[in-house]
This record gives sequence, structure tokens and C-alpha cells, in this order.
Amino acid sequence: MGEGPNPNGKHSKYSIEDGKLIRKETCPEPNCGPGIFLAVHKDRKSCGKCGYTVKND
Repeated sequence: MGEGPNPNGKHSKYSIEDGKLIRKETCPEPNCGPGIFLAVHKDRKSCGKCGYTVKND
């Protein structure tokens, strides 16, 4: 087992703001909806469902 929680685990994809649960890095395309997260790569973020990709600066 590792030392502490996994930094890439499901808990890292959410935050709490004003007592509400907020999803981070979701796909903005209307076909995917708010339940589809973007995969974070070294040089880009991409959606595995629709192929939406954003390059990192």
C-alpha cells in the first residue's frame, strides 16, 4: 500500500465551495454532459467519449 491517498483518485476530481460539491475538469460538449471528466495528460486534456481536446500552454 502507498503513503496516503492516491493524488489521482476520484476525490481529486471534486471540490467543495460554499457547502456545495463542484465537479472539476468536465467535458463542455453537450453530448457528454457533466458526468464525463477530462483525462489530464502531460501536454493536453481530452475527453475519452467524444474526443474533445484542449492543449496546455
